[in-house]
Amino acid sequence: MLNFRPLIKICGITKVEQAIQIANLGVDAIGIISVKESPRFISYEEKNYIFKTIEELYPKVKRVSVYKDHPLEIFNSYPNYKLNENVIQLHGNESPDYCKELKHLIPEIEIWKAFRLKTENQLEKIKAFESSVDSILLDSFNHEAYGGTGKRIEGIDLRKIKINTPWWLAGGVSIEWIDYIIKYIKPNGVDISSSIEIAPGDKDLKKTELLIEKINSLSV
Repeated sequence: MLNFRPLIKICGITKVEQAIQIANLGVDAIGIISVKESPRFISYEEKNYIFKTIEELYPKVKRVSVYKDHPLEIFNSYPNYKLNENVIQLHGNESPDYCKELKHLIPEIEIWKAFRLKTENQLEKIKAFESSVDSILLDSFNHEAYGGTGKRIEGIDLRKIKINTPWWLAGGVSIEWIDYIIKYIKPNGVDISSSIEIAPGDKDLKKTELLIEKINSLSV
């Protein structure tokens, strides 16, 4: 047993029933995709309904909304543009200045920035974001998609990653890999999606439960 347990986020939720069931399994965060080209995208109204339900039933579970290159002008209309998430995860080409401005606009909401890693040199660029976001998320690079591919980060020794901001590991996080992740990579959190899916946005609850049990069994 290790005295370390990464936070658990299940991303790509599309149904309120599954959101409730997954929150009940003891996860720390659930994510909903607000990127239209994603196969896991759901409407603003559907997302708000799910998040409102989770806020009422499981207020400690973080409600993460994933955006990509979203115009700041829309966030600027908050609170008219009502945000029921308490975390915004940026998964596009947002700059450090964009992140700082967004944090200024909605200081009560956490800002997470995702990076799709292709080479080790990209890790240096992350440092410019450390002071402007609450968490960093590292994902695998894919030409065709901005996330949810189920592919692990390649060509980078994840054991050597040093980030001065809490960080999450995404990309191919599965029950087969979780032992290694917890023992050697030690991210602050793991972001899980396609490895527990029957189809995009449709989670296999048994697989989800087994993976969470595995994480808990490896931790104190």
